[in-house]
Amino acid sequence: MINMKQIIFSEKAPKPIGSYSQAVEAGNLIFLSGQIGIDPNTGNIVAGGVAAETRQVMDNIRAVLEKANLSLENIIKTTIFLANLADFAEVNQIYAEYFTKDFPARSTIEVKALPKGAKIEIEVIAQR
Repeated sequence: MINMKQIIFSEKAPKPIGSYSQAVEAGNLIFLSGQIGIDPNTGNIVAGGVAAETRQVMDNIRAVLEKANLSLENIIKTTIFLANLADFAEVNQIYAEYFTKDFPARSTIEVKALPKGAKIEIEVIAQR
């Protein structure tokens, strides 16, 4: 059996800024590319610091999942990339607003820089 992949694209999330897809479904797994706090209407990072960016990232993730008829509850793994690990507590507080039980597995990594000067990027794996 040949395992086909399906590309997922939502107009309600930012268009890719490089040669990648918003998400790819393979079997029962959906791999979302990292989302940064871009407002899909303007193409710019939202103002308001890491808190506003985190909320926008989560809204972007939700939009891509909804296009695949999934929700945040389908997420099994997240990877959070932070430009400054000192933002962890603030990010974690906002993250907890989106996940209230049966939390996905998670890794958090400090990185030197993110695209467009973002403060946070989150990638996820979801399961159908």
